[in-house]
Amino acid sequence: MSPDLSAFIESAVPSVWALETLLLLRRSPDSSWAADRLVAELRASGPLVNDCLLVLQRAGLILGEEGGVRYAPASPTLAALCDELEAAYRERPVAVVNTITRRRSDALKGFADSFRFGGWKS
Repeated sequence: MSPDLSAFIESAVPSVWALETLLLLRRSPDSSWAADRLVAELRASGPLVNDCLLVLQRAGLILGEEGGVRYAPASPTLAALCDELEAAYRERPVAVVNTITRRRSDALKGFADSFRFGGWKS
């Protein structure tokens, strides 16, 4: 996995749910998806899907429209990184998931360690 892809994952894709949401939207870039349709397709909860959509929109990967969202990277660079991400996830899913969870586990480890060391520091 390239360093650029790793950095992209760490900054724009905070969870496997966000990854799955992004890849689902990417498969049909001309379609607008309502949140309830995404909930049904992903078999996820509404709040979880809404959180993923918010993160992906802030990252410039999707665009909110009246009644839904669609895949719309804000730049050709982001589009290329999404292409690379999809290929990496298809070919090396464990490496992609490990990259996603590595950042999360550092924060969780810090939280757990705070009980030993006397205070949570984010």
